Amino acid sequence: MWYFYVLQSEKEPDYFYKGSTGDLRNRLALHNGGDVKSTQPRRPWRLVYYEAFVSEKAARIREKSVKQSGAVSVPLMKRIMRSLEN
Repeated sequence: MWYFYVLQSEKEPDYFYKGSTGDLRNRLALHNGGDVKSTQPRRPWRLVYYEAFVSEKAARIREKSVKQSGAVSVPLMKRIMRSLEN
């Protein structure tokens, strides 16, 4: 399985990171261990959302669409934010 995921910074709760991976647990450990340069300053991270895909290509397409399109990203992030309020 491949995954599109969203992380929330516990240090800066208004900051979210979006990515894709074939190993969700390991990738979260890498983010929290400081092994991902782009997320080091905002550690620690928590997983707040993910979607599973059969192929790497599908997961990467989803990641790209969320990162590049406000029409895709805004509703998704609103849904995630609402779920975090409960």
